[in-house]
Amino acid sequence: MRRTGTTRRGALTASGALALGAVLTGCGGGARSGAAPGDAAADARTASARAGQALRTAAARTSHVLAGRYAAVAAAHPAASAGLAPLRAAVTEHARAFAQDTPVPPAATAAPSPASPADAPAALKALATEERRVADDRAKALTGAEPELARLLASVAAAGAVHAYLLTELAEELSS
Repeated sequence: MRRTGTTRRGALTASGALALGAVLTGCGGGARSGAAPGDAAADARTASARAGQALRTAAARTSHVLAGRYAAVAAAHPAASAGLAPLRAAVTEHARAFAQDTPVPPAATAAPSPASPADAPAALKALATEERRVADDRAKALTGAEPELARLLASVAAAGAVHAYLLTELAEELSS
């Protein structure tokens, strides 16, 4: 004898069909009134692109300023300039990589750098500290970046950590 009425299986099937219907018709409520359903996604993509561009521009500026610090230390301490040249070239390349699609305004790159200490080892250690700070900032920025920019930030942060180590070694070499 067959049961009549609503069964558990029938109720689950009906609720599943209702849920599927709601998903397929886009009844999420996330779209603004009067806007097309795809506009919210387009707005999110545009906001993400703007945030990524701002992050790239800031990273390019930071690299330009850091390259300026390298130049100031090399000018103040000629004995260290040979060791600083490849590191400064790498920092300049980092700035180019970040500014790939966005030219950094010249006014932003001309930020005054603090005076270099009179002692070469102290100046190199100060530069190493700055490299570490920049590398840490870039590592923190990874979480909010799109994948391609995150890879670039991670790579440049790692290079900055290596630069800090090499600058510390160069400072010890010059102090001997």
